[in-house]
Amino acid sequence: MISLAREGGYWLAVIDRPEKANSLTPEMLQRLCEIVEAAREAQVLVITGTGRVFSAGADLEAARAGLATSPLWERLSGAIAALPGLSICALNGTLAGGAMGMALACDLRIAVPGAKVFYPVMKLGFLPQPSDPRRLAALVGPARAKMILMAGQKVPVEEAQSWGLIDRIVPPEELLPAARALAEDTLTADSAHAAAIKALIR
Repeated sequence: MISLAREGGYWLAVIDRPEKANSLTPEMLQRLCEIVEAAREAQVLVITGTGRVFSAGADLEAARAGLATSPLWERLSGAIAALPGLSICALNGTLAGGAMGMALACDLRIAVPGAKVFYPVMKLGFLPQPSDPRRLAALVGPARAKMILMAGQKVPVEEAQSWGLIDRIVPPEELLPAARALAEDTLTADSAHAAAIKALIR
């Protein structure tokens, strides 16, 4: 349910459980962690999904069994943030719940029209993973972070783009080509040079 395609330094990880809104089981989350940790050798990592939802976060049954508060979420987002290469979250649809962490940790976020972004931790009674509010506030500001985390707002990607949470909106058929186009300069550069530029931005 998590696939990985590699083409030289370009890695594409796909969440493929569309019948369950790409909600993540413990095994899927573990697999994502392993892929991202191995991707330190990649120049570019793109994460996307299949169907109309990027990911609904934790699988409902698994969430009730403790996955919603698993340290695997923080392990995943931390590994993405630590990548020396370029990371791109290509949102094929709505982004919800704990899956927000991996999107926030990516360097770039592109999305299809009509998708929404929300993180219903207030309603569900869970705390977000420790790094998520900080990364969210760094992108959109404290008040808008509270709009998502405390007011529980479902933000259309068109509005999220004006906030700085989404970098580009493209038609569904252009999502992966657009991600590849954003990757080209990094793919053709020396890896150490790309990592040095990213370190300066940090």
